[in-house]
Amino acid sequence: MRKLLPFLFLLTFIFTVQQPASAQKDKPLYTAAFGVEAYTFRNSFPKDVAKTLDTIKMMGFTELEGGSNQVPGDDFKKMCDERGIRIPSFGVGYEELVRSPDSIVIKAKTLGADYVMCAWIPHKNGSFTLENAKKASADFNRVGKILKEQGLTLCYHAHGYEFQPYEKGTLLDYLFDHTNPEYVSFEMDIFWIQFGGGDPVALLKKYGNRWKLMHLKDMRKGTKKDLTGLTSPENDVPLGTGELNIPAILKEAKKAGIRHYFIEDESNFVSEHVPQSIAYLKSLRG
Repeated sequence: MRKLLPFLFLLTFIFTVQQPASAQKDKPLYTAAFGVEAYTFRNSFPKDVAKTLDTIKMMGFTELEGGSNQVPGDDFKKMCDERGIRIPSFGVGYEELVRSPDSIVIKAKTLGADYVMCAWIPHKNGSFTLENAKKASADFNRVGKILKEQGLTLCYHAHGYEFQPYEKGTLLDYLFDHTNPEYVSFEMDIFWIQFGGGDPVALLKKYGNRWKLMHLKDMRKGTKKDLTGLTSPENDVPLGTGELNIPAILKEAKKAGIRHYFIEDESNFVSEHVPQSIAYLKSLRG
């Protein structure tokens, strides 16, 4: 029996050390709430807000990015509350953001949002310049401070055109370097980062917790890329069927501390694509 003790001890040690590693592989990789960007349902919201929210709930979403142009904000908030849907973030246009930040604060608080997202900086198509980046940085710093004082966080949603070369990096780097982290954060749309020639994983590593939100979408393999921030809706495909490395991105996003993820589908096949994307996220392990 004494001769067996060292052997039994070794087996016990191997089991206790290796078990967590193997068990880890069986854990879901995606553990955040399921969120969706309202633009995904851009064709159905104008027809029937209530039915669209019913569909969003039925699909299993509990978070929504965006408001509604069809009903007042307080009514929309109530309709979402009744369906167990929270609105962590909503989007606004650049001009409205810089012109009327106080009204943006009211809208955000009406919806119960914590984040205000801006997804486009005005510029000549395909030619985002240093002057555009300088003006945007100054505007974001000014407005971001106003929002911060009201308990809100401004997030700029990069759209791919910011990858114009600048010094040893790009104009996206300029935006990060010249905005105050206290007042300005960022939302990563993994599709548009890839489309502009960026690497989502590398940028998550580089800028860490400056990223607060994420749009989850995949790109048709072989899609032609450029610096316009624009492409055909047919290049938007269900998660896991395109060229983006979704598992690697999610792992790095978790390290960066991102807590809110929104599936966004810009295709004309939302009813087919979105359930596939949800099923894919649920299937991931690691």
